[in-house]
Amino acid sequence: MKIVPTLLGFSAVLGSSFQTVYGAATQEQWKRLGESLQGRLHPATPLSAPCFSVVNGKQVPRNESACREVQQGYTNPDFRFPRANARMILQWETCMRTSEGCLLDSLNPDNSAAWVGKDCKQGSIPPYFIEVAGPEDVQKAFDFAKKTGTYLSIKASGHDYKGRSSLPGSLSLWTANLKSMSYSKTFTPEGGNKTHAAVTLGAGATTEDIYKFADENKFTFVGGYAQTIAASGGWVAGGGHSVLSPVYGLGVDRVLEFKVVTPDGKYRTANEFQNQDLFWALRGGGGGTFGVVLESTMLVEPVMSLRVASISVPQNPDNAHQFLSLIINETYKWNQEGWGGHMTSVSLINVNPLLTLKEAQKSMKPITDFALVNNGTSVVEELPSWQAFFTKYVLSAQAVIGQPTIMGSRLMPTELFKTDQGRAQLLNITFTELTQYKTDPYIILGMPTVYKYTEGSTSITPAWRKASFQLGGSVRYSWNSTVSDIVQIYREVTERTQLARAIAPHSGAYFNEGDLYEPNHEVAFWGDNYPRLLKIKKKYDPEGILDCWQCVGSRGLTDPRFSCYLPLL
Repeated sequence: MKIVPTLLGFSAVLGSSFQTVYGAATQEQWKRLGESLQGRLHPATPLSAPCFSVVNGKQVPRNESACREVQQGYTNPDFRFPRANARMILQWETCMRTSEGCLLDSLNPDNSAAWVGKDCKQGSIPPYFIEVAGPEDVQKAFDFAKKTGTYLSIKASGHDYKGRSSLPGSLSLWTANLKSMSYSKTFTPEGGNKTHAAVTLGAGATTEDIYKFADENKFTFVGGYAQTIAASGGWVAGGGHSVLSPVYGLGVDRVLEFKVVTPDGKYRTANEFQNQDLFWALRGGGGGTFGVVLESTMLVEPVMSLRVASISVPQNPDNAHQFLSLIINETYKWNQEGWGGHMTSVSLINVNPLLTLKEAQKSMKPITDFALVNNGTSVVEELPSWQAFFTKYVLSAQAVIGQPTIMGSRLMPTELFKTDQGRAQLLNITFTELTQYKTDPYIILGMPTVYKYTEGSTSITPAWRKASFQLGGSVRYSWNSTVSDIVQIYREVTERTQLARAIAPHSGAYFNEGDLYEPNHEVAFWGDNYPRLLKIKKKYDPEGILDCWQCVGSRGLTDPRFSCYLPLL
């Protein structure tokens, strides 16, 4: 079902709030743009606006039924995805620097303290969005931006820890309704002559739908660990890790072709045969900066059975210390055996497409034995397909959405796991996170450890190829936290992430999940690839029409479009 949050008549919004859009567009220009888009240009107020009696400084009737719908779906990703005015990570619905926004209490959306006597402010929600139906819509948006100075932002799913799909006062290009999916056993990239088993996906196709489509068509798609990730969007552009990546590579390793509108207004096919520089840049250079991807084609695998380990122990300091020690001691072996998964200080859900069930049980025996003698649980089983695994384990274990969440992470080099000293350093920083910072370390076995990589074929940091796991963690805060509270949390996340940087100074970080205030971010996210990426950025976007936080070529806090970011750097 397609849901478009118009909320107010277009002409009414034009008359009252169009001036909040950055740029010099007149009402007449907005009207002409809307007419040219045949009804696909819409105004938007914040998701929670129906619960408020004052919206953007104006008295409005409180809409009880619409508010109840928002309250019921507030932390549900399937509710948020089809709404252009919703984000999965809630600080990006606000202006953090001024604390203006329109949030409900995520832990209790019925809490009236969130709206009684409060003004629902626009925050970082773009006041207008285009419901993108094809390349012509994007081309019109680029032309409009160049003529009027209007900022542009791009959103598919809103799974974004860095606010790149939110931009106050911008015109948003919303690609979520581009949901096409097609499978070919003999896909040939344009200009090529070799065929591949591949799936072609619209920019709004979500992992849950892709996995179901794959299961119905008897293939396996290597994708993310949440149901509403748009696989053709920021996930793949930033690298795209999966629990199948140790064996089958990252998302960027599997892309055969992109269809993209670049800021010069051209609709291009980018693959290894044409627009090769753009193809390379889109394979890891990050979303929201080189153009608007409308479609991607990715390699697929045959249906495969998986060995799955789900192991946990009760949460207490002794258990956590020993569990983390076991994880760190076993990681290098697990890397070589093809295990991928997500792990905390007291639990793991890991998968393996290579080992037999007997081999998997043997591989997991040290941690299984520990769990069973410490009142924990251990299941090592075989499931017939990725879809069976996703349905049983992922839907209940994916990251929390619908709350303000801050994340930081680091790619931890394999060399650390080969020595007693390195493993001791890793155990020390992970346990320090848990005890000193009260943050449960979140470890992802998603590095392409046994995948056969073609050197130089992607633009992500080379640190991905030399790492054994990603060490990170997240902190959530409440709807009514003050600016000073939020500043302090961001500083603590940066400080905590520095523990990992200190023992891995020459590694890097995942662009999509790195610290919002990553120091020397160009090197952390792209390493030696950054100068080439910047050159490509300037080639396809010489006027800097697209810009996003810590993206290639970003102007950062010197640009007023980032006025809602906290100036911590």
